[in-house]
Amino acid sequence: MNIGVLTGGGDCPGLNAVIRAIVRKAQSVGGHRVLGFYDSWDGVLEKRYEELDISKVRGILPKGGTILGTRRGSPIDYPDGAQRTKQVFVDLGLDALVVIGGNGSLTVASMLANDHGLPIVGVPKTIDNDVVGTDATFGFQTAVQIATDAIDRLHTTAESHDRVMVIEVMGRDAGWIALHAGIAGGATAILVPEVPFDIKEVAAIVAKRHERGRYASLVVVAEGAKPKPGTLEVPEPQLDKYGRELHGSISQVIAPELSRLTGFESRVVQLGHVQRGGTPTAYDRVLSTRFGLAAVDAVYAKAFGDMVVLRCGRIERVSMQVTRGQTRTIDLDLFNDVAATFFG
Repeated sequence: MNIGVLTGGGDCPGLNAVIRAIVRKAQSVGGHRVLGFYDSWDGVLEKRYEELDISKVRGILPKGGTILGTRRGSPIDYPDGAQRTKQVFVDLGLDALVVIGGNGSLTVASMLANDHGLPIVGVPKTIDNDVVGTDATFGFQTAVQIATDAIDRLHTTAESHDRVMVIEVMGRDAGWIALHAGIAGGATAILVPEVPFDIKEVAAIVAKRHERGRYASLVVVAEGAKPKPGTLEVPEPQLDKYGRELHGSISQVIAPELSRLTGFESRVVQLGHVQRGGTPTAYDRVLSTRFGLAAVDAVYAKAFGDMVVLRCGRIERVSMQVTRGQTRTIDLDLFNDVAATFFG
């Protein structure tokens, strides 16, 4: 049996651990070949791949990034993309392909598997934790830990200078990182895409804290956070080549407005891609390993069109169709009943 594997979308801590687990199980248990495609779907369409064996994945468990490389884009971007992909399966004798990706990559995988009949199995990954169908994605816990460590460090410098720190973290459509890191780091306020904010209310929270004699505030902001209509003027977002909004400027708007409304000096810290980089946490290494092993089991079971997921601590399978055009948003009870209790 020939099993292909690719990593799609943004990089994520734990990708190498999944690749390693797939190779170990497919070879040592099943005696099968594993073909690793370079640069996501580009590698499939261009037949750029490497045969992976146990020696080639030795030592990659703790490494961040992906040894296969990753890009955005897919066969669906081309009129004949699905047919070209089918031909690659025939030419290379592929019996199955494991796609490790987030919402976009899994949507493409679902279209090729469920609509065009290709033998594809999915593995959900993203630091944003926003894939529908699974309780968690690997990479999320690592990103939260990195953000929390940064918040802990920023507390001391904010206190030293009596400043308001506006800390922007990743989270285009869902505020999982901001919510969890904000709670763990003792944020003064947390702003997420799911709950539009009023800048005057945020300023009041900061002012209330200072009135109690606490002269440092940390406002954690997801990059996709949006103000309530008419409460704050923000620049018209630019679009990338895939038509998605480019984020990364909301904190630059919030900080000066907080300074104007409160009179306190505000500074911006954008963590950016540091949240994606570096070694995965132990939790993410274990989850990635479990997902990789389960993906091979799904291939053996011919559960094509499914993805492996975590549900109540168990690894299960669900149809990748549940991810199509969907985003798993934050638990609003966690935001309203837990996080908001500590605002101010």
